[in-house]
Amino acid sequence: MNRNIQSINAQELNKLNVDIIFMSPPCQPFTRLGLKKDVLDNRTCSLQHILNLIPELKNLRYILLENVKGFEISQMRDRLVECIESCGYAYRELILSPCQFGIPNSRHRYYLLAKKNNLQFCLKQSLCYTLNNILENIEDSKYLVPSKLLQKRAWVLDIRTSESNGSCCFTKGYSYYTEGTGSVYCPLTDEIIRKKYNEITNYENDSNKQMQILSDLKLRFFSPKEVCRLMCFPEDFHFPEHITDKQKYRLLGNSINIHVVSRLILLLCTEHENI
Repeated sequence: MNRNIQSINAQELNKLNVDIIFMSPPCQPFTRLGLKKDVLDNRTCSLQHILNLIPELKNLRYILLENVKGFEISQMRDRLVECIESCGYAYRELILSPCQFGIPNSRHRYYLLAKKNNLQFCLKQSLCYTLNNILENIEDSKYLVPSKLLQKRAWVLDIRTSESNGSCCFTKGYSYYTEGTGSVYCPLTDEIIRKKYNEITNYENDSNKQMQILSDLKLRFFSPKEVCRLMCFPEDFHFPEHITDKQKYRLLGNSINIHVVSRLILLLCTEHENI
């Protein structure tokens, strides 16, 4: 239904026999880069509306909520927990990253799982595969880090290789900002990267020579397809043709890791077996 969530009432949901709700409410009221207005932010109104509906939903058994790390210390979280406890739900709160599921990408998120019956589960951490598994054959020049960015921000880049078994969280500012928005890729080895950066220190007064050394590293941004793979999107997923790379990065930066959420859904809906 293409409509405002706040226009939906309990009667409509009961007619649909809704038994599970997945929620990913706006994160701006809780994110570390925002104003952290919490319940005073109007963008929490949609979640508050759902909390008002939950006591009236006759068939609801399961709830899964995802949000940014920081939600767990918010007043909105307290209201959420108060609501589900008063309605007889058992719940668990988790801060999880794809790395714990064997995926080489750091993306810590808050998850709350709740269901009517007692919740018992066991999460097992897996070893991460290497980034070589997500790389695509692309023309290096298309995603090369621009010279201006290299000149200013080369020392804060998180550089990864095909043998790396991790990467930083990709945010909506990826490719536009460099620090804290995601990792960049180098086709060379970690040893060569260290040598090149050590070599740069010998030319502190020669910016042209420094740029030549940095250019030799062929540092590039991960492509949208590669970020999709790290987010565990299915291989046949494609963006519409008119979507630019910048828009793709913004959308992916606001997305969720498909594998993590799918495992949590399975965990939530499995009554007796450990996952």
